[in-house]
Amino acid sequence: MKLKEMTRFFLHPPTSGPKATLAIRLMAGGVFFWEGLLKFAYANQGVGRFTKLGMPVPHVLAPAIAVLEIGGGLLLMSGLGTRLISLPFIVEMIVAMLSTKISLFLGTSPLPKPPSPPQSGLWAVLHEIRSDYAQIMSCIFLLAAGPGPWSVDAWLQRRRQAHAARPVGSHAPVDVDSAAYLIGGKGAVDPAAPEPMRRRTSG
Repeated sequence: MKLKEMTRFFLHPPTSGPKATLAIRLMAGGVFFWEGLLKFAYANQGVGRFTKLGMPVPHVLAPAIAVLEIGGGLLLMSGLGTRLISLPFIVEMIVAMLSTKISLFLGTSPLPKPPSPPQSGLWAVLHEIRSDYAQIMSCIFLLAAGPGPWSVDAWLQRRRQAHAARPVGSHAPVDVDSAAYLIGGKGAVDPAAPEPMRRRTSG
C-alpha cells in the first residue's frame, strides 16, 4: 500500500456504514476508557499487573498504556480518528492475550487464578479471554468498516465536501441566472428586475 493510499485509508475512512456502528464504538471505546482509569486508580491493575507479567519498564509502560486507553477510548466513542486509533488497540489486545492467556493455559500464570474451575487449560482460556476477544473484534470491525455516519469523522468529511463544492473565493452559493445576466449572456434573466424588464432582458 502506497503512502498516499495509506494516509487516505486512515484519515478519510468511509462513513456510509450503518448508524448502529455507534453502538460498537461506544462499547469498545467505553471499556478502553474505564480500563485506562482503573490502571491509575489501582496499582494492582496497572504497574503491579505489568510487573507480575514481566513487562519491561512497568512504571513507564503501565501509565503509557493507561493514557492510550483513556484518550483512545474517547476517540473511539466520539468517532474521531477511528481507524487510526483502532490499529494500536488491536496490537494492544494481541499483546494482552499472548502475555496472559498462554501462561493460563499452561497453569503457570503469575496472576490470581480464576475463582472457580476451570482454572487452567483451554476452557479457562476461552472463558477468561471473552472480553479481550470482544474488544479486538470490535476494533477490527471499525478498522475495516470505518466509524459510521454518526461520528466526528463523518461530520468533518461532510464539511470538507461542502467546502470543496464552493466556487473559489466565494462564501455563498452562486445564482446561475444572476451570473449569466451580469456577464451579458444571451437569454440571461435578471431575477431582481421587474417583470417587463425581465422580458426585455430575455429578448
